[in-house]
Amino acid sequence: MRPAIFPLSPDPGCLLLLLVSWLSNPTRGEITSLDSGNIDDILNNADVALVNFYADWCRFSQMLHPIFEEASNVIKEEYPDKNQVVFARVDCDQHSDIAQRYRISKYPTLKLFRNGMMMKREYRGQRSVTAIADYIRQQKSNPVREVQDLEEITSLDDLYGCCYFCVGYIVFLGSNVIGTVSQLEYFPFPQENAPDMVYLGSLTNFDLIYAWTQDKCVPLVREITFENGEELTEEGLPFLILFHMKDDLESLEKFQQEVARQLISEKGLL
Repeated sequence: MRPAIFPLSPDPGCLLLLLVSWLSNPTRGEITSLDSGNIDDILNNADVALVNFYADWCRFSQMLHPIFEEASNVIKEEYPDKNQVVFARVDCDQHSDIAQRYRISKYPTLKLFRNGMMMKREYRGQRSVTAIADYIRQQKSNPVREVQDLEEITSLDDLYGCCYFCVGYIVFLGSNVIGTVSQLEYFPFPQENAPDMVYLGSLTNFDLIYAWTQDKCVPLVREITFENGEELTEEGLPFLILFHMKDDLESLEKFQQEVARQLISEKGLL
């Protein structure tokens, strides 16, 4: 077999052009492709994972691919540990079982996972590199607020009712935030008509804490709005809806009472 010979170009600009082209196209960050064999292992070992559920025939999926890859490049420079942030994708035509598992009905859909657990809210922000990167940075920020003094404690009542997981009390053990504390102290927030809800289970059992917060923070009767309508319908559960005038609070109260009395066991199923 004769060796192949490639003559050098007499034009030095050709070499420069190739060099510039290579420098302007660095190695792109790899997007992890998920299938039934690796999805659980990859998602369970990732602190945060953003998964793109797509279909090749979908024009919007095609448009998102380069944006998603570039956002992955940006974030991987800030979080180089492969388990800190994972950008992954699922071809829903090839892996319809995964699409059904996560109730994917439109493409593309971006879902956030934390330690293998899918968050209920999908990403609905702008489909841009900056917006997606900012979203991941927000997810990686520390959600725990350190309280330094008593005034900060009393100001936390402003968050009540606004958070998915909120607690109506603060417990200190061996802390000097408010002076010498020799035992567990209890500080109720000055909320009107907001009874304290005290968690008495193990503080090291994630499943117990998660179940408790879900029970306390997700209302039995939820209001459907323009902002959350699509999110609620994507849960795939049947609806029991009360249509009432805005000022008709009496009907709303009766509806909530009857739901609590007759359908409390159906929470999460209806």
